[in-house]
Amino acid sequence: MFKALTLKKDPEFSAQIEVLDRSQLAKTDTLVSVEYSTLNYKDGLAITNSGPVVRKWPMVAGIDGAGVVLESASPDWQIGDLVIHNGWGYGETQWGCLSQLAACEANRLVRLPSQLTTRQAMGIGTAGYTAMLSVLALEEQGLKPGNGEVVVTGATGGVGSIAIALLSRLGHEVVAVSAKSSSFDYLKSLGASQVMDRRELSLAGKPLQKERWAGAIDTVGSFTLANICAQMQYRSTVAVCGLAQGADLPLTVMPFILRGVRLIGIDSVMAPIARRQLAWARLAQDLDCSKLEQMIEDIQLEDAIERSRAFMAGEVVGRMVVHLR
Repeated sequence: MFKALTLKKDPEFSAQIEVLDRSQLAKTDTLVSVEYSTLNYKDGLAITNSGPVVRKWPMVAGIDGAGVVLESASPDWQIGDLVIHNGWGYGETQWGCLSQLAACEANRLVRLPSQLTTRQAMGIGTAGYTAMLSVLALEEQGLKPGNGEVVVTGATGGVGSIAIALLSRLGHEVVAVSAKSSSFDYLKSLGASQVMDRRELSLAGKPLQKERWAGAIDTVGSFTLANICAQMQYRSTVAVCGLAQGADLPLTVMPFILRGVRLIGIDSVMAPIARRQLAWARLAQDLDCSKLEQMIEDIQLEDAIERSRAFMAGEVVGRMVVHLR
């Protein structure tokens, strides 16, 4: 028997903590004892029924988990190995990791880097892993320390917070964009050299504006992303990984054909395993865990539903780690 956060629609939506039997789990090649999970934006959408995330019912929520291999038919894993799971449709089409037990596919797990604990891995979670994928994309397009300011939107969220910590430690000058004036000290403590009010970017602007940014990580989309594209330096890159303001993108082709700006989409859900392994290796190397600790709020599984509502109301700063043991 094990505890899990279940989502049902029969016909009304409900979210609750239930005790389930192991026989209810899918038949997969690897069974993981989940020690910690986390709450990402997609988890918040699913748990509060704020978006069409879940596509099979009933569902166990949780796209992320870190824990210990209990059983595996794969030669890649031994009992006792520490592993990380991110994405792959868990919590959407397959039972997820806000659960003390998770049925996983061996080829979708990443070995926990020796420098990290399972709790720290979930402090990072998909949000931090996405931030690292974004940093990798900017580096691969030529961004180097000293090129100029790098802007990060949605800065108090999980992706934004970890992106700031990573970029600043790598030597970049980071400008954080946030609507939460109460969090300016928090953002500077993570490494932001400046904090910009979101309102400066969130309304319609000119299709081509004064060049400013050497690189950008955007988590909000809509007018904010359009304005950032219009302000990018010649042949610079924007990594886009979110839509908190909206899924629309009201811009012109002018930044792309006149300044050679590159817009790269970051997909964390179905990223190849080699890309995931690289991202986690770099996180273990480049993320200051003392800064990570500043971001973490520890909660119990029983708190996850209430904290998901707070998350979707914009009342959460940083990362939430869900204890399952």
